[in-house]
Amino acid sequence: MSRQIYKLRTLLESDWRDVARIYREGIQSGHATFETEVPSWERWDASHLTFARLVLTVEETVEGWAALSKVSARQVYSGVAEVSVYVASKSQGHGFGHALLEALINKSESNGIWTLQASIFPENGASIRLHQKCGFREVGRRERIAQLGGVWRDTVLLERRSAIAGKQAKELISN
Repeated sequence: MSRQIYKLRTLLESDWRDVARIYREGIQSGHATFETEVPSWERWDASHLTFARLVLTVEETVEGWAALSKVSARQVYSGVAEVSVYVASKSQGHGFGHALLEALINKSESNGIWTLQASIFPENGASIRLHQKCGFREVGRRERIAQLGGVWRDTVLLERRSAIAGKQAKELISN
């Protein structure tokens, strides 16, 4: 595997065509999301936190993206976010997912997010291993949580607690 030089930067609306292409590949894999179609930019934009949207480019081509979304509108969960990380199928295996997830973790912590969570199909072992490598732990398995294509699917729920953000909340939890 050759080492590719990449850049990380903020995801812009002008990146949507490439982001949607990569998202579509994830949908078509059947192991990345319960979504069955790529949303419009407007719908995607409204559902993701503005401070944590990244793209990874190689020679100016978007090869991956990562973003955070709220898990709840309730104030008590304001420091909890759901992780999305997608890498173009032709660019997997180069460490791009790791680079995106690490950068997303840094963005989350600098913006007060104390818990990140990911819900991953158990068949997506590469994604589970990636998250574990970045400090996520398995919380449990959600059996038959939803249907995809008429088939009940399980998900593995993982979470990562920040050692920096939400320190007061973390101390309360451990006491």
